[in-house]
Amino acid sequence: MKLIIAEKPDQGSTLASVFKMKKQQGFIEILPNEIFPNGAFVTWAVGHVCQLIAPEQYNPVWKKWALDTLPIIPTQFQYEVTKDKLKQFSIIKKLLNDPRITGIIHAGDAGREGELIIRNILRLTKCTKPMQRLWISSLTPKAIKEGFQSLLSESDTRNLFFEAYTRACADWVVGMNASRLYSLLLQKRGFSDVFSVGRVQTPTLALIVKREHEIENFVSEPFWEVLGHFQVADKKYTGKWEKDGESRIKSKEMAEKIAAFCTKKPTEIADVKAEKKEYLPPLLYNLSALQADANRKFKFPPKKTLDVLQKLYQKGIVSYPRSDSRHVTKGEAETFPETLKKISAIPEYGALFPLPFQSILENKRYVNDKKVTDHYAIIPTEQVPNLGKLSPDEKQLYDMIVRSLIAAHYGKSVSEYTTVTTLVDGRAEFVSKGKVELEEGWRKVLPPQKEKDGEPELPRLEQGEQGTVKKVNVKESATQPPKRYTEGQLITLMKTAGKHIDDKELEKVLMKTEGLGTEATRAGIITMLKDRKYIEVKKNLVYATAKAKILVAAVGDQILASPEMTAKWEQRLKEISEGSASPKQFMEQTNKMVAHLINTTSSEASQWHFKDADQEGFVPRQSKSKRATKLGPCKKCDGDIVDKGSFYGCSNYNKTKCNFTISKMVLGKAIIQQQIKKLLKDGITDVIEGFNGKEKTFNAKITFDGNDHRLKFIFDDAKESEADKTPVKGQ
Repeated sequence: MKLIIAEKPDQGSTLASVFKMKKQQGFIEILPNEIFPNGAFVTWAVGHVCQLIAPEQYNPVWKKWALDTLPIIPTQFQYEVTKDKLKQFSIIKKLLNDPRITGIIHAGDAGREGELIIRNILRLTKCTKPMQRLWISSLTPKAIKEGFQSLLSESDTRNLFFEAYTRACADWVVGMNASRLYSLLLQKRGFSDVFSVGRVQTPTLALIVKREHEIENFVSEPFWEVLGHFQVADKKYTGKWEKDGESRIKSKEMAEKIAAFCTKKPTEIADVKAEKKEYLPPLLYNLSALQADANRKFKFPPKKTLDVLQKLYQKGIVSYPRSDSRHVTKGEAETFPETLKKISAIPEYGALFPLPFQSILENKRYVNDKKVTDHYAIIPTEQVPNLGKLSPDEKQLYDMIVRSLIAAHYGKSVSEYTTVTTLVDGRAEFVSKGKVELEEGWRKVLPPQKEKDGEPELPRLEQGEQGTVKKVNVKESATQPPKRYTEGQLITLMKTAGKHIDDKELEKVLMKTEGLGTEATRAGIITMLKDRKYIEVKKNLVYATAKAKILVAAVGDQILASPEMTAKWEQRLKEISEGSASPKQFMEQTNKMVAHLINTTSSEASQWHFKDADQEGFVPRQSKSKRATKLGPCKKCDGDIVDKGSFYGCSNYNKTKCNFTISKMVLGKAIIQQQIKKLLKDGITDVIEGFNGKEKTFNAKITFDGNDHRLKFIFDDAKESEADKTPVKGQ
């Protein structure tokens, strides 16, 4: 008798649903049938049932966050069951130990994470019973039955587990050490927060911050353009003045002179160029492409797209959601005619049938076994649903997937682009551009979104035709900064991060190994950046916070901020999954990298420089308790001084308007909470190094003058009167 272990409860139910069955507590009993003559049990994990244990469980010293305890590198990694999933783990363990069970069928998602989830359970339970692997790309009854009849052996996917396990351990080492390292060093600089650092999230964040700086540093410049409105016989059209291919004029006076010259002057068509452009239908969807399109069309955050897609997959109506391929195998393509026949019966799609091409079996743009890795593209399955039973979100995503398949069975779209050059009074040159769609093709299925400044249709004009200028106007504009990324564009940015690498060989590696993150993890990384207050999303536009800019400034040119490191890691991890690289060697290299990072970063931290605006905009994390941490008594009233984000202030402000404050930044130096506590308790701080004076940096203590109610510097080698003359600026 076999025990089938699925990754999620819904998935387990779907796998069992194709057989006669009995539901039990935490598992389902499959009754004897052709595939399982002795019957079978189906149970399930609840996602990641197991997690790597906390540092202090390896060594109690590692519980305290301190630089002298780094690096944290276990000699042997250990997993444990998460507390909230202990009940289901116990059910699985009991079933594994049932003497009736003679073998295991690993039925986790057919990917790296699914491999890790189920095998970790088997390792923790010390299960030694033989294992086989169910590897399917859709949850239709047909696919499930065929999958159970052609199970893989345990060894077929063992290296994939080694890769997933090594990836998890390496990410733990990098995240645990780098997060503590930067958090502790930045706290010394006055930034009281936890700074999460990771192999994928940090280079992604660096790209976002880079765009933020480009926007902040952009200086807008005004320019003017001259628009001419022409008439040739009974034909009217508009053109833009150009000289040497440039239409922007740097001064208003010059633009007005050109406009004045052209008014009421004769015109002649100097040149007409027409160019046909053909556009093939888009490729089928993988997860990244679907997330990007769903964000553009419906403003879906990437995680929402993945969650909705997972529901469609669980219902058996679309194929595996975390696919990175945009192609299908010939075997899948052979099923398309029957699937499309069922889709044609849905009223919403009736007008798109009959299809121009009944089959794409020989079309290598879509059907290419060599370009399909673990899974083929995301496509509708032969199990076509009643659209009325889908939620609005599910219906929108399903529609996108259906239309992508229908469009693949349509021909190319053809447009003609026309460029007309008009000469005014034999001297001034105006250019007009227009577009005419000659063949609609696949755009009937996927009509383009309306463009705000789309190219207008031009009347048919011939070279040599003459006319007049009916009107001329001057249009003022300004250069625009780079556009902010949308959440959907972040997915594409992560997917194509190789474009940001100078080394062409590394670029090839990164593009080959999926860019930053994987299809399954990118949405989670973006969610993590939001949860950890590194980015804010407003009206679908991504903004980097002051916290993000501070971290990226601190990381600087370290490999943690670069896609290059990810490229090298991904190359090695891919080799592990192929059986050509050693997990042990990979971990040894990771440990060396972390040790080097700790040494170099600790020595360079004193040289970190942060922009004033970022320091002032930094908001520390809120304490878990509702009350802010009291740093000491207010020097003006009976209130307490607390951290208010960009400054320290009195807790009584809302009640009594007490305005006692202490700036977090004094002459370019961050004043940390520890010094504020000492000042409020003892009346004076320790010596603080690195204040930026007018001519040089200096070291000093800070004290509070009760007479003037001001903070002042105290110099160890200065006269007492000198301190009286030196009030602290920025209080």
